[in-house]
Amino acid sequence: MSRIKALLLTICTVLVSASILQSCGIEKPAVRVGIIHSLTGTMAFSEKPLVDAITLAIEEVNDKGGVLGHKIIPIIVDGQSNPAVFAKEAERLIVEDHVSVLFGCWTSACRKAVKPVVEKHQQLLFYPVQYEGLEQSPNIVYTGLTPNQQITPSINWAFKHLGKRFFLVGSDYVYPRTANHIIKDLVTFQQGQVLAEHYLPLGSTDVSHVINEIDRLKPDVILNTINGDSNIAFFKALKQTLHIPVISYSIGNVEIAQIGSELMSGHYASWSYFQNIDRAENQIFVANFKKRFGEQSLINDPMEASYTGVYLWAKAVEHAQSVNALRIKDVIGTESFNAPSGVVSVDPITHHLWKTARIGQVQQNGQLNTVWQSDVPIRPVPYPSYQSKKQWRQIVAQLSKTGQEQ
Repeated sequence: MSRIKALLLTICTVLVSASILQSCGIEKPAVRVGIIHSLTGTMAFSEKPLVDAITLAIEEVNDKGGVLGHKIIPIIVDGQSNPAVFAKEAERLIVEDHVSVLFGCWTSACRKAVKPVVEKHQQLLFYPVQYEGLEQSPNIVYTGLTPNQQITPSINWAFKHLGKRFFLVGSDYVYPRTANHIIKDLVTFQQGQVLAEHYLPLGSTDVSHVINEIDRLKPDVILNTINGDSNIAFFKALKQTLHIPVISYSIGNVEIAQIGSELMSGHYASWSYFQNIDRAENQIFVANFKKRFGEQSLINDPMEASYTGVYLWAKAVEHAQSVNALRIKDVIGTESFNAPSGVVSVDPITHHLWKTARIGQVQQNGQLNTVWQSDVPIRPVPYPSYQSKKQWRQIVAQLSKTGQEQ
């Protein structure tokens, strides 16, 4: 038998086998995807709801036939709020569980721990949280906000509506320290003042020294980059003694409910997504989420970005006609999605998303009402242009050493 005849016979055998499997109701093998978030530890406060958002998106994609006719099976692991555990679990998901993609991480230290793992294995991570920028990897799709999409608009708005004397408070790790470095540059450029800069260890509830300093300096506005459950202690102490507006960069509807709307009412948050955005796509998203997880469910920006990440990956799979990460990387920069927050597009150069920016004020019912939004989606700029990439990387390295490297 010639090689050509043998090849044709093999192809026919495969086609007939596939037809028999389909006629017998036997599904194609499932595609495994990894979900890695903190289900325990201080960051579980923020990360647990993201797993629900990813799960909903996967279920919706499966209801429509999955990807390339394959159902998606999520494998969920606990990062335990620990960068070393994130790296170890990412390695295991890729090497042992053979997942096709990873969805996860919150803190920059956890993302930075996973980054070399996905790069070594030529795998993909979809990262859903706003962050300090100053990073770019062909193996990461950043579906959260960059500083020019979140921090810059909020500083400009604060100058017009709140004042120009700022107090900075954050958790002691690379994101808050780097974000505050950028904030200080922006405030100085606009001839404002940064009165003080304070950091709390992740999970700390001792905020008395920060509150005392705020009381002494009496700033016009507080810029808050605290992450996790330390926010509860901070806003409780602030409510009891001071009435100074706060703009937060890591607090959305879910965190507001956990902190207490009575403590948060009147303060602000800067994001791309709020639960009450008046868009048909968002109304469907919220209704489906509530139907799946309960009528009292709340949704924040990283949850919406997590949900969006699944759909962008699924679209890329169909486009590439493969779940192989290398094939996905070739097409992901061409993908767009009409997300609940608005149309988002993957920037082909940076793998960050073009996104609409919004500022919201917390209402007594715990919802965030939009007080400002950008007219069009803003192009992501992970490296602010007033420094070179090399200079920014040197700054990040130094700030990582200064903080607790979380």
